[in-house]
Amino acid sequence: MSDRKWIKKVADKIKEKELIVAKRNKGKIPYTTLDGQFDDKSVDDINWWTNGFWGGMMWQLYKGTKEDLFLEIAKDNEEQLDKVLMEAKGLDHDNGFKWLPTSVANYKVTGDKASRNRALLAANNLAGRYNLAGGFIRAWNDNGDSNNIGWAIIDCMMNLPLLYWATEETKDPRFKQIAISHANTVIKNFIREDGSSKHIVEFDPNTGAYIKSYGGQGYAEGSSWTRGQSWALYGFVLTYLHTKDETYLEVAKKVAKYFIANIPESGLIPVDFRQPDDCQLEDSTASAIAACGLIEISKILNDKGDDVYMDAALTLLKALSEKRCNWDMDTDHIVEKCTEAFYRGKHEIAIIYGDYYFIEAIWKLTAEELFIW
Repeated sequence: MSDRKWIKKVADKIKEKELIVAKRNKGKIPYTTLDGQFDDKSVDDINWWTNGFWGGMMWQLYKGTKEDLFLEIAKDNEEQLDKVLMEAKGLDHDNGFKWLPTSVANYKVTGDKASRNRALLAANNLAGRYNLAGGFIRAWNDNGDSNNIGWAIIDCMMNLPLLYWATEETKDPRFKQIAISHANTVIKNFIREDGSSKHIVEFDPNTGAYIKSYGGQGYAEGSSWTRGQSWALYGFVLTYLHTKDETYLEVAKKVAKYFIANIPESGLIPVDFRQPDDCQLEDSTASAIAACGLIEISKILNDKGDDVYMDAALTLLKALSEKRCNWDMDTDHIVEKCTEAFYRGKHEIAIIYGDYYFIEAIWKLTAEELFIW
């Protein structure tokens, strides 16, 4: 089967399944599944950091199908997040993950002024987390003993597009300046010479001096947490797209080449590229996120005859589709064998952003994507 036919077949399967899943889960904001059925974070934890991805899925599906059901659910997800805008504990470094797939998506499609306002509120809050001395956006909120005041994490690279969007929308350069400063700090302090990335870096919050790194959600300090690699890969591509500064494209390529060099023969990505040989734990979310970034690099370089990035993306997506996707209509999730964190989290579960990024990657290939980043 040609790649074009394979892509269309997978896209059609997604549309068919998600129409049924969406009808079954109206009103919910899912994170994972229990016995194949979505849970509901709108009841369990409205502040949870992944609560924008269900809305993002609905916007992508609406873009690809024009089914009003997807539009209705997307708007409902966004409106439910208004509760988060009124709670300090729900506003953090993940504001981009919550309001880019919901409010920014809505504003891009419909021009809704309320959605614009929500996204700008979230962007202003994100900008307010910037540490001037260290040139970084603080991760997480106070955990009770203030030990994380100087922490930054690689995940935040994916939230910077909310700041780029805010500058593009308001013409105020401060948002973009903060995003660029954070990206430069990440290059200097997170990205290793081999292209691998640290997860957490601690700085002195008063002086900005580098203190140390932590293993975070990876196997250990100094290891290579794969979802962190994918956040870095896609995040630097996005910073390049918003700035057109070749520095960020080169970093994205460096991280991508490291990722590609470590893809197992199976095409299935482990939780950490440096986990012990006898450990078989996987994280399908890392595959889906990385595929999105790899496709974007391929698109940028399409006039230079460089296909290694697209080839790698297709390897990842085909492995997911054929080995890690559940196409049963009675099961709510699609992507399986995702992992929260190496030691603290759950393994081999469904996670909503696994489905989101898988759909986004396939939509990039069908040219149906609503580009929200």
